Amino acid sequence: MGKVLWDFQGGSLSRVQTQEIPGSTQGEDGESADFVGARYPWFALQVRMRHESGVADHLQGKGYEWFLPLYKARRRWSDRVKEVDSPLFPGYLFCRFNPHDRLPILKTPGVTQIVGYNHVPVPVDEQEIQAIRRLVVSGVPNFPCAFLEVGSKVRIEAGALRGLEGILTDLKGKRRLVLSITLLQRSVAVEIDSDAVSVVHAVQSARS
Repeated sequence: MGKVLWDFQGGSLSRVQTQEIPGSTQGEDGESADFVGARYPWFALQVRMRHESGVADHLQGKGYEWFLPLYKARRRWSDRVKEVDSPLFPGYLFCRFNPHDRLPILKTPGVTQIVGYNHVPVPVDEQEIQAIRRLVVSGVPNFPCAFLEVGSKVRIEAGALRGLEGILTDLKGKRRLVLSITLLQRSVAVEIDSDAVSVVHAVQSARS
């Protein structure tokens, strides 16, 4: 049977549906080692806005593994400011399934399409998904930001995000690590201590 995990610490929250296989071994991240090698890639599902959680519930009922990353967003009401759980990628969630048997996915209430090209589903980069999952589980506050594709790539060397790689940006004197889902052209940012990173690939600024 599958199980639903709620990951929430600090400023991040996510819902993750995982599968368990009797007699299988567990990897370092708590996932079945046998299942990891046999399962399908991650795909991005475009869904109706504000229906992400409902779609996740339907996918759970059908036995699919899914990932809906959420974060704590501040919303202003008439008399107060309230923190609410919002999708990091509004209108999208991720799911593993056989792309040759996608009709059950497309018939799921709230799903509008599977992200791809020419009606052919395109897998999401596995490393990008794992990076977002690590960020969410870490509990380090994060938030959506403009898509960033070019910049100096760095690796965090200390703390809860140790080993995570992304693009380093500097905005208003604050250093941020940006992680992206390239297929969706969407990015997520997290503030970091610049002393705790090492450069993996530096991008030189063009000067005349």
